[in-house]
Amino acid sequence: MNMKTKLLVLNGIIIAVLLLSVLIVLAINFRTFSIDNAREKSKLIANIVKDGLTAHMVNNIMDKRDFFLSQIKNLQSVEELRVIRSRNVIKQFGEGFGSEKPTNDLEKEVLETGKSKDEVYEGKEGVKLRVVIPYTATAYATPNCLKCHDAEEGEVLGAISMKFDIAQTRMEGIVTIIRIIVIAVFVAFISFLIFNYLANSYLKLFESLKTGLKKAYEGDYSHRIHTDLKDETAEIAKWTNTLYEKIEHTLEEIKKNVSIFINFPITSKDPLIQVKNLVNELADIYRFKKIIEKDKDKEQIYERIVELLKERFKIKYFAFYECNSSQNFRKLIYITKPESFCKSADDDIESCRACRVNDIVRSEELVHICESFDGDEDIMYLCLPYRIDDDISILISFSSKNREEYDRIKSLIPQISNFLDAAKPVLKSKILLGRLKELSLKDGLTGAYNRRYLDEFAKKAIPQAKRSGISYGILMIDIDYFKMVNDTYGHDAGDIVIKELVNTIEENIRDSDVIVRFGGEEFMVLLYNTDKNGAFTVAEKIRNSFKKKKIDVGPEKIEKSVSIGISIFPEDTDSLWKAIKYADLALYRAKEEGRNRVVEYEKETFPEMEEY
Repeated sequence: MNMKTKLLVLNGIIIAVLLLSVLIVLAINFRTFSIDNAREKSKLIANIVKDGLTAHMVNNIMDKRDFFLSQIKNLQSVEELRVIRSRNVIKQFGEGFGSEKPTNDLEKEVLETGKSKDEVYEGKEGVKLRVVIPYTATAYATPNCLKCHDAEEGEVLGAISMKFDIAQTRMEGIVTIIRIIVIAVFVAFISFLIFNYLANSYLKLFESLKTGLKKAYEGDYSHRIHTDLKDETAEIAKWTNTLYEKIEHTLEEIKKNVSIFINFPITSKDPLIQVKNLVNELADIYRFKKIIEKDKDKEQIYERIVELLKERFKIKYFAFYECNSSQNFRKLIYITKPESFCKSADDDIESCRACRVNDIVRSEELVHICESFDGDEDIMYLCLPYRIDDDISILISFSSKNREEYDRIKSLIPQISNFLDAAKPVLKSKILLGRLKELSLKDGLTGAYNRRYLDEFAKKAIPQAKRSGISYGILMIDIDYFKMVNDTYGHDAGDIVIKELVNTIEENIRDSDVIVRFGGEEFMVLLYNTDKNGAFTVAEKIRNSFKKKKIDVGPEKIEKSVSIGISIFPEDTDSLWKAIKYADLALYRAKEEGRNRVVEYEKETFPEMEEY
């Protein structure tokens, strides 16, 4: 049952109850009204009869009273009218006419008590009312009753007994009630029509408000309220429409302006929820940016991004890389699993499709879209590259065997990109500062890193390597008989030989590897993510290449050789400084064994190192 039906039913019930109440009251009142009317009429007749009989007595024509009473009876429409004498009056004046004696208990009671009485009774003849009113003696009225009657003050001299037919009065009351009912029903019908008209108008307004609120709750603020009413409700409709317009336009403006700054997937049809999500996302991005602005270097920002992917976006499997296009290498920063699904996780960026094309790579587009993929066939992957500056970009490779999880990650890419957009200028600044700092950590002669760099490397790269399971091959390289070059050809010649060694090392290592000038003619090479076989191979290439060089020192061209010691971090030890010391001991062993050779550190063959 809708609201309109409820109101109409309620209004009908109220009107029906009112009509019924009126009918009940009228019925009760008309019943008493007919009786009360007869009583009042009896009092009037009693007074008339009293005055008439008094006049007859004064004029000494009491024998004519019967005619007088019959006339009063006819004129007043009284069914029965009799005068009744008390015992004392009968004793003094006789019984009078035969009808002047009491004939029923009511008349006898009135003569005894001196109080008026009436009685209603119904029979075959209809509804009758008998009223008996007493006459009492008094010396204080005109005429003085005690002058004629041998009676005391207040004694009952007689009574007048009247019988009325009140059926006719009741019938008139019923007719009157029917007329009132007809009028009441007509008034109720008119009231019902008026109420229905007003109810329709107000209910239309209410339904329109209800529809508008429902749509607004669902996110649709386009509804407008229309009403024919001209009172305060019209103002309510106007204010409500204005409110809807303001909300609709304001939300659109907010969404439009916020969308300039961030890309955000629409997950709700409600524009209010959309704006709330947009603003929350923007606030989170702003807080993220304020945090990373105070980070000390790009590595710490990388850690923030990794934490963001794990904690906020709940991504279980991913790898995080830094790509350097000028040096043509890709460096693994973090991976959630110990192995990568790429064949060449840290080789040149040309082997990575995402880095090469600088665009998102999705396995769903083609099973073997990336030639470097080396994982299980059921792995779905998505690689997201993001350029920081002309040289540096970052790459995040997501993977999953679950289609639902893969689709979830794909839907998160716009949000992840929002945070990367916020991180870009900060990363760019940190990279620039890092480059300036790097210049202070390089050797002026060779361009290799100096000893100060090792302290920075140990603080940043080693903890990250431990977390990611990355190993470093450490080569300690020393030029054999270098002092003879300085003594024979001078220090300028020695500088030429040192530069040639650095050139040779660079020719045989990757861009991700690092050269450090450890001493005068001693260099250390940090081979990124390699094992002993790989380190030995590189060391031999360097030794053989340098040995073949014809180095022009001025007066002549000379040939030189190098000795190389190798250790592996963290295979040989989980301390970088111990690993360097182990490589240095291996270098010393190479010198002892005749120089121009590569020696690997073996714990079994270097028992003297147990003290470290």
